Amino acid sequence: MAFTRATGKHRAPSRLSRKSAHAAGVAALATTGVIGTLASPALAADTDTRALEDTGLNQAVITDTIADRIDAQAEAQEREAEEAAALAEAQAKAEAEAKRKAEARAKAAREAEERAAREAERKRLNSFTLPVAGSYVSTSYGAGGAMWSSGSHTGIDFHAPYGSEVVSVGLGTVVEAGWGGAYGNNVVIRMADGTYTQYGHLSSVSVAVGERVMPGQQVGISGSTGNSSGPHLHFEARTSAEYGSDIDPVAYLRSHGVNV
Repeated sequence: MAFTRATGKHRAPSRLSRKSAHAAGVAALATTGVIGTLASPALAADTDTRALEDTGLNQAVITDTIADRIDAQAEAQEREAEEAAALAEAQAKAEAEAKRKAEARAKAAREAEERAAREAERKRLNSFTLPVAGSYVSTSYGAGGAMWSSGSHTGIDFHAPYGSEVVSVGLGTVVEAGWGGAYGNNVVIRMADGTYTQYGHLSSVSVAVGERVMPGQQVGISGSTGNSSGPHLHFEARTSAEYGSDIDPVAYLRSHGVNV
C-alpha cells in the first residue's frame, strides 16, 4: 500500500517555504516602511528611559553634594571650635605662666629687699661711730699728769662743749649708769664684741642699767662732773668693766672703722 503526503490546512510548511516567506515578509515590511515605523517608538522609549535614569542620577548627585557640603561645614565648624578651644587653653596657660613668673619676680624682689634690709641692719648694728659727732681728741691716751691717780690718762678726752649729745659708739648693753666718783656722772657699756666702753664727766645720764643701746644712740649729755677741769667727754675702752683694764681708745675705734 502506497502512502501519499497529506495536503490541506494541517500541513506544515517546509523550511524552505518558511525562509522564503520570512524573506518576503522582511522585504515587504521594508518596502512599506513598517520596520521604520516599528523601530522609532522603540528608540524613543529607550531615550526616555535614559532621560529618566539620568534625572534620577542627577538628583542623587545633587543630594549627595549638599550632604557633603553640610558635612564639610560641620567639620569646619568643629575644627574652628577645637582651634578656638586650643587657643583659649594656650592663652590661659600663657597667662598663668606670666602670673607665676610675675609672682616669682615679686617674691624674689621682696626677698632681695629683705636681705638688703637685714644686711643694712647688720651693718648698722656692727657699725661704730664717734661718741661726739664731729669732735676731735683734745687729750691723748697715756698722757701723764697729776690730775690722774694712776699718773697717766687711762682714756682720751673728746672736745665737747657743755650740753653736747654723747652717744654709744656701738651696739651694747648698759652695765653702769650714774655717779662714778672721779668720773662724775658716767655710763659703762658692754659692747657686742665683749669689750667695754666708758663715758665720763656727763652732766646727765640718758640710759639705765640693763638697757640695750644701738650705735649712735644717746647715752648722756656732756658736762664737767667729777674730777674735771672743764666740759669735755672722757672716753675709755676696756677689756672688762673694771678700772685698770683700759686699752688704747684711738686704736680701738680705728679697728672698728671710725676715723679718729
